[in-house]
Amino acid sequence: MSYAQLGRDALDYQPCQYPGSPMTFRGPKCDLEEPYILCLGGSETFGKFSTDPFPDRLGDRLGRRVVNMGAMNAGVDLFLHDAAVKAAMGRAQAVVLQVPGAANMSNRFFTVHPRRNDRFLKASTMMRTIFREVDFTEFHFTRHMLSALKARSADRFAVVVEELRAAWVARMAQLIERSPVPVHLLWLSHRAPSDEVMAELGYDPLFVTATMLDEVAPLADSLSVAVWEDDGRAPEDRGLSFGRGEEAAASVMPGPADHERVSQVLAELLG
Repeated sequence: MSYAQLGRDALDYQPCQYPGSPMTFRGPKCDLEEPYILCLGGSETFGKFSTDPFPDRLGDRLGRRVVNMGAMNAGVDLFLHDAAVKAAMGRAQAVVLQVPGAANMSNRFFTVHPRRNDRFLKASTMMRTIFREVDFTEFHFTRHMLSALKARSADRFAVVVEELRAAWVARMAQLIERSPVPVHLLWLSHRAPSDEVMAELGYDPLFVTATMLDEVAPLADSLSVAVWEDDGRAPEDRGLSFGRGEEAAASVMPGPADHERVSQVLAELLG
């Protein structure tokens, strides 16, 4: 995760690491010897462009320690296999798990980076057989690769999506069932859970449908749905802080008011 060349309005995320893992999380670093609630998730939980993401606000509301182990573009693989995350889950009092997408994880068709799950590493023999005409060395990110495959052949692309969805359900079930403490699922997205087929890839959590969510939700202690809508305001007017060239990315992230609403919902569950 790079923090170089930040613009004058960009945030200092105080990147930190926890024992047993090279993964970088948002700081400040917390003492994991004291009781805490653990928040796992992607860019929204990490609080990209936000000074006070919902884990911080939740801690303030509850008067309790809340550890933010959200990571940019994280997928299920990171939470299943990262040593620091696994250790933190084992010592937490409760886990808030932001529902991740189904694209950023290794599967029978392609492999992603074990920490930066949005990074595409290689296609399997099966994938290269299905898409013989595609040069997979051109791709560095999963979303770019999947967009290109969808444009090439909707029918063949559907086979890949079916595999991703099946793998997602299995691994989410594994992650939730492995937790020794209550897991509270959080759907935090620009869209509501739905089974609607979209023309484009759409918003995160990518490829996750309402039916998939219904399959794993009974394994958790609760499911909260938080959707933020585009109100037409520029990201700086919504209270987001970003550097040069980051306005487009900031425009699709939740703002302070959204993080506040999420913290309120979670505080009612965990208080």
